[in-house]
Amino acid sequence: MGVADDVARLADGGLPLRLTAWDGSRTGPPGSPITLHVANERALAALLTAPGDVGLARAYVSGDLELSGVHPGDPYEALRLVQDWRFALPPSALVDLARTAGVRRLLSRTRPEAEAEPRWRRAVRHHTRITDARTVRRHYDLSNPFYELVLGPSMTYSCAVFEKDDATLEEAQDAKHDLICRKLGLQPGMRLLDVGCGWGSMVRHAARHHGVEATGITLSPQQAEYARDAVRSEGLAGQVRILETDYRDVADGPYDAISSVGMIEHVGIRRYPRYFGILRDLLAPGGRLLNHGITRPDSHGSVKPGAFIDRYVFPDGELPPPGRVVTAAHDAGLEVRHVENLREHYAMTLREWGSNLAASWDDAVRLVGVERARVWGLYMAGSRLSFEQNALQVHQVLAVKPVAGVSGFPLRPDWA
Repeated sequence: MGVADDVARLADGGLPLRLTAWDGSRTGPPGSPITLHVANERALAALLTAPGDVGLARAYVSGDLELSGVHPGDPYEALRLVQDWRFALPPSALVDLARTAGVRRLLSRTRPEAEAEPRWRRAVRHHTRITDARTVRRHYDLSNPFYELVLGPSMTYSCAVFEKDDATLEEAQDAKHDLICRKLGLQPGMRLLDVGCGWGSMVRHAARHHGVEATGITLSPQQAEYARDAVRSEGLAGQVRILETDYRDVADGPYDAISSVGMIEHVGIRRYPRYFGILRDLLAPGGRLLNHGITRPDSHGSVKPGAFIDRYVFPDGELPPPGRVVTAAHDAGLEVRHVENLREHYAMTLREWGSNLAASWDDAVRLVGVERARVWGLYMAGSRLSFEQNALQVHQVLAVKPVAGVSGFPLRPDWA
């Protein structure tokens, strides 16, 4: 028996793909179009010291596990095959692999630069102004040119809305922005606050097409710089301003409408009462709030993301069930009027982002390095699977600050 056979013993239920190793050993279905290659002893050390998602990711991101038969920018088909792979950890296999890896490698516990510290070591208190700013900058200040490659010209890093199967990503992102504007009932001259504005696509759309005066806020210096440049180049400087500030520090209300798109994932569930309370106080009477965020499909599991996402993508992120969002908004004195799940649309959005990364792989590696590029390939392909299989959802929750029981909503939704 060789290394490949020893690793195969870790797979509970058998191997779904071909497995090879540096010693020439091989196992698994010979007809599989996808092969996982264990390149060296460091891969074994990663699998043994961090069994599960983190160990697999650590070895793959470092280049110690190699995938063939799929593009590293879009390893969706490989993840689809191995999604049910669970570590069995039989003692005999562990002993054999530990002997092969060597004590020195097992004790070194080296990890890629892209991997964050475990959650318990990062901060005593999560979701303070300081920790939120640090987390946001870690992810969003990666490289504006890199995000342009992945997200496309719209520079919109949230679920698009595909009004037809063959819509382009840009058409779908434009449709999402306009859907939000219609749900908010935007009219010329209104004041809009976009919380977590990213690269400014939402505020620019609202100003251009609905005539509002828009303010976008972000904690990312690179996003703010990009958004301000875009506002100037589109001739919107008189209508749109971009502020680099925390939502807890906005004090120039009232606003007629507030959008929060892909932001609540960074708030922290324990902060929801304050979050919705602040947004309520910033709204004018009768003003509407639209909260768009990733959610869990049920209330049974942890709100914390999986280990890979927490260590490599969104440290400190939390994903609530939709009922938690609705309850928090109601408890803050807002009236929830409409809830919509766009789960399938996010899977389609991630499909397009993965295709963009694969098509621009060499440029992406040049901009952020091969390790981070591999992280993004894994992250988007895995997220796509999660949305397709209802392991993740994304909800738009539309609420209003009512006045003496009057919501201002039509008898039936008029934004479809």
